[in-house]
Amino acid sequence: MEHFSDVLKIIEGGLKFNAQTVVNYARALKARLESDGEHQQARLLQSKLDFSAQALAAFGSTTAPQVPVDQESQLDLANLEVLLPASTRAILEGPIRADVDRFLSYGRAADKLIEAGVGVAPRMLIYGPPGVGKTQLARHVAAELGLPLLTARCDSLISSFLGSTAKNIRRLFDHAAERPCVLFLDEFDALAKARDDAQELGELKRVVVGLLQNIDAMPPSSVLIAATNHQQLLDPAVWRRFAFRVHIDLPNRDLRAALLNAYLGKFKPRDHSDWVVNLSEGFSGATLREVAEDCIRGAVISGRDTVAPEELIHRTVQTALIAQNLSPTEGAIARFLLERGVPQRLVSSASNMSMRQVLKLAADINKADKKNQERTSRKTRVAKKEIGRDRTVQKPGDSSRAPSKGAKAKASRGE
Repeated sequence: MEHFSDVLKIIEGGLKFNAQTVVNYARALKARLESDGEHQQARLLQSKLDFSAQALAAFGSTTAPQVPVDQESQLDLANLEVLLPASTRAILEGPIRADVDRFLSYGRAADKLIEAGVGVAPRMLIYGPPGVGKTQLARHVAAELGLPLLTARCDSLISSFLGSTAKNIRRLFDHAAERPCVLFLDEFDALAKARDDAQELGELKRVVVGLLQNIDAMPPSSVLIAATNHQQLLDPAVWRRFAFRVHIDLPNRDLRAALLNAYLGKFKPRDHSDWVVNLSEGFSGATLREVAEDCIRGAVISGRDTVAPEELIHRTVQTALIAQNLSPTEGAIARFLLERGVPQRLVSSASNMSMRQVLKLAADINKADKKNQERTSRKTRVAKKEIGRDRTVQKPGDSSRAPSKGAKAKASRGE
């Protein structure tokens, strides 16, 4: 039976006299029926909702449930977003894309899996360095499943009052169970830090225990995604709560090219893009996006239809030098490009140096490289001489050997 999980949630809400759960999942079921082309059933369900509005109001409000708040600060415990697939495209490497597609297929077929008795808890843990697209992936999953994204706010979720953090987590999980949504716990290590840290107080350990219990109590129809930059800090018990574990690393060359094309869009320059891809080694997706958007702003202000390639290269090298704690001067940018084999004329336009200055700098670099090679060669020759001096070299055909200690002793005794 399709959409069986929605029916179960509606029944569960009715048995608990929870009008919000009934209405929210009934509306979700109506939307799914419409997307499947079952317009007559969708209209019938909507008519029942309209007709029963007054009866449902007797149990409570039929409006969308409000996001819970922290009792002390009165700040929302989460942000709610309704996303469209077109606005949340995720560019991923092949193996990661396969895992994500499998996760989405399980989410879409939850009814069939539950009916077959092989339902899987839709929980995903995403980890990797900052800026590689963990949050974007959570947004992509929510949009593809047609569910709102409920992103926990750590600034209000974590309280300085004893016991309040655990209560906030419980309220947030209860709220996520009342409505169709994807619950996203970003900066997950702030909530699920390993309990064997002797420097941590007992309060944090109780928070981790409460978090694990809330995850275990989540209904199979609820989708949970967590993300962290510090997976080594997570409590070991956390890992087994997530059936899907996705590691996103810094993008390789092919992925950087795809990301750059996506970020530049119609502003992509006609040539020299390959140089930018090569020069951006070690960049995260977020850093590439910053570079692309900064260059697009420059093109728009200057009235150009595309980004100037030399400007894109200049901004890329500037970002790379700053990441190495180096000053992005014209000379430093030109040296960076020359050492990586970029044509001298392109180096001149990208570094704002004249061709004469670039040629002189290239000659200085070549001269320095030759000196380094000579110095290395000299050291190698000296090392070989030292090794030869320490060895006993035998001439060809010479079978004589140095007498052993025993032979010397016999000779001294006249034997």
